[in-house]
Amino acid sequence: MKLVSLELKNYRNCEDVCLDFSKQKTLIIGKNAQGKTNILESIYLLSDLKSPRTSTMTDLIKFGQDKFEINANIVKNNTDIEFDISYNLDKKRELKVNKVKCTPKDFKSGIKTVLFSTKDLLLLRGAPQDRRDWLDRAISQIYPAYDERLTKYEKIRVQKNNLLKDAYIDEALLDVYNEQLVITGANIIFLRKKFLKEIEHLAKEKHRVISNTEDFSLNYTCPEDEIDNICEYLKEELKNRRSEEFGRRQSCVGPHRDDIEFKINGIDAVKFASQGQQRTLVLALKLGELEIIKEKTGYSPILLLDDVLAELDETRQNYLLKSIEDGTQTIITSVDTILFEDEFLKDVEIYSIENGKISFNPLS
Repeated sequence: MKLVSLELKNYRNCEDVCLDFSKQKTLIIGKNAQGKTNILESIYLLSDLKSPRTSTMTDLIKFGQDKFEINANIVKNNTDIEFDISYNLDKKRELKVNKVKCTPKDFKSGIKTVLFSTKDLLLLRGAPQDRRDWLDRAISQIYPAYDERLTKYEKIRVQKNNLLKDAYIDEALLDVYNEQLVITGANIIFLRKKFLKEIEHLAKEKHRVISNTEDFSLNYTCPEDEIDNICEYLKEELKNRRSEEFGRRQSCVGPHRDDIEFKINGIDAVKFASQGQQRTLVLALKLGELEIIKEKTGYSPILLLDDVLAELDETRQNYLLKSIEDGTQTIITSVDTILFEDEFLKDVEIYSIENGKISFNPLS
């Protein structure tokens, strides 16, 4: 799979931007707030239909305009495929594949990406929701039906929360909601734990190469692994914390409250690891994510590196750049080319961006 071209119209500060990706590696350079990240965000949007930076899609429309449009062409299995997204101020979205309207599920199946940004470096120190978001997004690229399970679970959870806020709580109806949450929630937890075991296996070796002697482990807060046992665990937790849910008037049990524990040499990495150790762990996870998507789908996802190299020391920079396989299309943003060796730049297409306008860089 390869992204061949990208066209943006009125997307944030990019009024009319066209890029051709003739090489496997592309570098977009420019000062801060010129539009580098906007380009990577638009590519991410093609694979997830969500922005990693905002939950308000109208924020993506250039000020003073009524809609944004993204057009992309990819080659997959030697077949040319065209993708189009438009979104207007009335919050109406239109998705097309080869000029034919399609469902979000069919649209998202076309392009896979792995985004590594400075925000990801804060994954360990961020809130549990940040870690759940990363996990859910990675899983949904491998198991398309996972999104549907998350949506179903969230719908039931909102209904339950609304019930808990009523002056009179219908406990029979509450039991029905809980039963549905147990079944749907157990499936989500099962897939989360399965994915974490797989990515832990892939990321461990990468982490060991960078850190030399350190070992890391991942642990999901639900102690059970099998579907039936997870169901029983959730049932027991709901029973034990029923009065707490009544008092707080919200659902306190389920995958929406879970977290991931990271340990380095058996010690809590969130509390005690240095910044360098945490960044090594996140780097290993991102490279593991890249590998697992390729392994499960048969396609190398597009790797998006958003100003992340400037935040890594030389050892981690070199490991990241050398870990990128020749078959992995990589699009990198940076303030300048100083972080890259001349040998690396020989096979890189370079663009410059200023105030949302793109141009070929003379270095290329």
